[in-house]
Amino acid sequence: MNKKHIIGIIFVIIIIFLGCSVYFGQSHVNRADDELVVAAYSQGGEPESGFDPILGWNKYAEPLIQSTLLKMNRNMTYKKDLAEYYEISDDYKTYTVKLKPGIKFTDNTTLDAEDVAFTYNEAKKSGSSLDLSNLIDAVAINDTTVQFNLNKSDSAFIDKLAYIGIVPSDSYNNETYGSNPVGSGPWKFVQWDKGQQVILEKNEEYYGNQSDFNKLTILFEKNEAAFNAAKNHELDIAAVPLTYANETVDGMKMYLLDSVEVRGISLPNVNNTGETNAEGNPIGNNVTSDISIRKALNYGINRTVLCEGALNGIGVPNYDGIAHKLPWANNETAIGDGNIDEAKKILEDGGWKDTNGDGIREKNGLKASFKLYYSANAPERQAIAVSVSEQAKELGIEIEPIGGNWDEIDPNINSQPVVWGFGSTDPTTIWSEYHSSQIGKGYNNPSIVNNSIIDSHIDAALASDLESSYSEWSNVVWDGSNGIAPVGDASWLWIGEIKYGYFVDDSLDISNDTALLQPHGGDIFGNLKDWKRVSSINN
Repeated sequence: MNKKHIIGIIFVIIIIFLGCSVYFGQSHVNRADDELVVAAYSQGGEPESGFDPILGWNKYAEPLIQSTLLKMNRNMTYKKDLAEYYEISDDYKTYTVKLKPGIKFTDNTTLDAEDVAFTYNEAKKSGSSLDLSNLIDAVAINDTTVQFNLNKSDSAFIDKLAYIGIVPSDSYNNETYGSNPVGSGPWKFVQWDKGQQVILEKNEEYYGNQSDFNKLTILFEKNEAAFNAAKNHELDIAAVPLTYANETVDGMKMYLLDSVEVRGISLPNVNNTGETNAEGNPIGNNVTSDISIRKALNYGINRTVLCEGALNGIGVPNYDGIAHKLPWANNETAIGDGNIDEAKKILEDGGWKDTNGDGIREKNGLKASFKLYYSANAPERQAIAVSVSEQAKELGIEIEPIGGNWDEIDPNINSQPVVWGFGSTDPTTIWSEYHSSQIGKGYNNPSIVNNSIIDSHIDAALASDLESSYSEWSNVVWDGSNGIAPVGDASWLWIGEIKYGYFVDDSLDISNDTALLQPHGGDIFGNLKDWKRVSSINN
């Protein structure tokens, strides 16, 4: 055999070997020990508007590229970031922040109060970031001092200072910034391959604690794609749905991080009278507007079974939409759910009877039947919708689960029940979910709760200091005679609290003891500075 033939055979063998390696799930993305590859941004989502905090980049999460005025600790207290100090007026209408001097953007321009004021004023105008409807304006008093003026008392506004990344006012362009962002945070933008990944490098000039890693690649893969990438050892961390939480991946551990996120179903509280919301879509549902229907579902649905099944044994039953770890949680509102007999009695007493024997109750000629929408991209929401519909059959209530994208769901959010995810360390989430002023405003108050007593508790909470406000936020759930809980208006059907599941490479320590409570969407990067490579990925 001549030399040429031998070389050819060797080449073929190499090709076959490589092909088999890939086929059998042994592919490996080359990366150094000081590099991170993660599929975990907001559970794998890609920001449509790019990396612009004014347009919603990393809402309620670590913005990475940009700095914030404050940051939240694991114990839900606030520490200063860009802020050197801050003060709040006695009426909670004015917040004043003094900045640390000498901080630079990555384009070497100085970050000053004008940049902060500009960021917040633009974010208010855009309406795409945090809810800043209570902000009149932000004003640069001098180079290092910015003042926030509010329409009404808001002791929880301090939370807004912890989540909006600051952009440079002189160079900001809302059409281009998201694709080429400049910030003062711990990471510098390198490139964005749309539909695939974003690459960041460590900001060597960052004023805070530096990461051990020099490069961060965030893959926009989720669900099965993220799981497969983990199995193929293509990354360090993969966020996966709870349906994968009991799976095993060689060389990786499953981390279940505590969250403040809950899953629940909105139940429109008013009749459909032909009224429409700001988008021209219908408001109200003639079935769920009947409190007997809402209470029967709250008492008859078995949340424990749902947490074991739909949430893969990782969930904890929830009755009010507020995670029990939050200081304003009202943990006295739990009921003995799964009580079929009580639920049927509620329906009978409310005039809902199955007169024709078809298994569906009716009242005044109206069948106890409605649609239930859910995001088809969220496996646990689909599982909740299907399981709730099956359990409701025993009560004599017909529920039709309908999966879709949010463009398909949006026209129905005020007229049909929807499976939602909520969760924030900002108590004003309660205001957006239940205050009557928020009816018909985007995703706010989808159940159309309109209760003056609930409104008064929310208003009182906003006018109290933050710690004192917790009891008023809790009273929204139940004050002994009134509230959104199952024993009250049963405004929602809340299901359970979830954890966030991440496959983490054995070579990586993500310092679980410093991880922040996960908000809606997940924020595994909150303690990124503490992550360490404890062994080589090439071992």
